[in-house]
Amino acid sequence: MSANIGTIDRIVRALIGLALLWLAFLSGLPVMASPAAQYIAAAVGVIMLATSAIRFCPLYRLFGFRTCTTC
Repeated sequence: MSANIGTIDRIVRALIGLALLWLAFLSGLPVMASPAAQYIAAAVGVIMLATSAIRFCPLYRLFGFRTCTTC
């Protein structure tokens, strides 16, 4: 696994991941009242944080994208 996520992409992914986890567990918004919506938001949030941490996105590799210019 070679890195394919750049710095700006990592920051954006981490922020989106944190926002989704906040929505799932702490927001109290009506749209998150359903357990299915909470599970989906939490799962996507964890995936976003994980790909940000390891600097590798399997979908980027599948489609040939690369936001890391020095990798």
